Amino acid sequence: MRDHYDIEKLDPRPNPYVRNIKKQTTINISISAIEYFKEMSAETGIPYQTLMNLYLTDCADRKLKLNMVWGERSPEL
Repeated sequence: MRDHYDIEKLDPRPNPYVRNIKKQTTINISISAIEYFKEMSAETGIPYQTLMNLYLTDCADRKLKLNMVWGERSPEL
């Protein structure tokens, strides 16, 4: 390691991982949703919080819209 660095001679480049920065937040999630992702976690070996983040990120990237009708039961898929 050097004793002194000349900051003006550094050639900084943009951080390639800046898009992947996460922000910690607190949200209320139904027990059934958490159990679902925990089951997927057991099957895949991927932590359930990571699976939830991957799923939500995929929805955001593809700009998916929730199609929900209040008061009616959703059709089975």
